[in-house]
Amino acid sequence: MKTRLIAFLLIAAAATSMAAEIYTAPATPDRRKPRERPAPPIAKRDVDGVIPRGIRGGNFLQMFNPRAPRKYGTSQDAVAYDQNDPAKWRGIKFFEFRF
Repeated sequence: MKTRLIAFLLIAAAATSMAAEIYTAPATPDRRKPRERPAPPIAKRDVDGVIPRGIRGGNFLQMFNPRAPRKYGTSQDAVAYDQNDPAKWRGIKFFEFRF
């Protein structure tokens, strides 16, 4: 009788310990999803000068050709002039950033 009681208690203890491990919270989907914000618009900055114009134009050597087609621009676009004396040039604009 005692062996059956001990066996029954061991089986009952094992069953309760197995049942105790199955405690899980019910998974509910989160109904409030965070809103996706659109990316801020990137303003296109105008970059001019000899180097960007040569890269965009395709044929960089045409900028040195005095008889180049009109699509490559003129030398007036690449030269920086003195503000006090507009007839004097001060240098070449390799990169020109406009704000």
